[in-house]
Amino acid sequence: MTGVKRPTEKHLMLFTGRAHPELAESVAEIMGVELTQRRLINYANSEIYVRFEESVRGSDAFVIQSHPAPVNEWVMEQLIMVDALKRASAKRITVVAPYYPYARQDKKHLGREPISARLVADLFWAAGADRIMSVDLHTAQIQGFFNGPLDHLTALPVLAEYVASKYDMTDMTVVSPDAGRVRLADTWSDALGAPLAIIHKRHDPNLVNQVAVHEVVGDVAGRTCLLVDDMVDTGGTICQAANALLEYGAKRVICAATHPILSGPAADRLNSTPFEEIIFTNSLPLPAGVHIEKATVLSIAPLLAQAIHEIFEDGSVTNLFHGTFG
Repeated sequence: MTGVKRPTEKHLMLFTGRAHPELAESVAEIMGVELTQRRLINYANSEIYVRFEESVRGSDAFVIQSHPAPVNEWVMEQLIMVDALKRASAKRITVVAPYYPYARQDKKHLGREPISARLVADLFWAAGADRIMSVDLHTAQIQGFFNGPLDHLTALPVLAEYVASKYDMTDMTVVSPDAGRVRLADTWSDALGAPLAIIHKRHDPNLVNQVAVHEVVGDVAGRTCLLVDDMVDTGGTICQAANALLEYGAKRVICAATHPILSGPAADRLNSTPFEEIIFTNSLPLPAGVHIEKATVLSIAPLLAQAIHEIFEDGSVTNLFHGTFG
């Protein structure tokens, strides 16, 4: 029997899909729990089949699944796993989605658009999930989309500890790549005790993944600039921001982001931009064939393991971050 069984009959079981099993394996190793064996196959017409190889009745089930491309396949796989657990009488089901899918579609920018982040929350609820755990949501309002508890973790302590241990903080400036990331950058600024700068840019709502950098607000000349964001997708925003900082006299530019989506031209853009270092977490697997020359990948497995332990033991997830996030 895999998992941890207690005299109170609480029974923790870990499950993983096929999107990023390495992360789930690291979490399981830290917790001293074996991943529950399952059979996952795709039929010839691409439909997904799931079956667990042992009883899950009465268990506290944690379903770990990252959502890299193809996002829709991995979302559907996790939904089917949740449905299978519900129908097999799992006592409580927690969806562990380090990168929350469709997070950027959290509101309507133009008429006749969907709010897909809310739809994803509704789908997990309908499938039978009791709670969701995610890391560094694109916007905090997503926490209110799910009808049950949503544990919003942050990788900031993992990333900030690495930056503080490697770089001199006396000439460090934390930079927000746009106005939408100011709150995140402000949290970084407090964590590192470094001043804050902001890059003002504007999106054209009719053009996807294209931005125009305008000006840098704050003192960056002669300083080490740390660009912070929750994700890097095509790399357009972060690379234009880095070039703007260098034009304004920055000594060097570092990038720190939780989720390495790295779609399309991201690798070429990041490799051709003179970053000192690009720091990611392993919330998502690096896409096959993608090589970022100056990338450093930090593990969030200890963070997820701690949070899962707190939830299982009815402890406090907030205390993991000293109240920084809810």
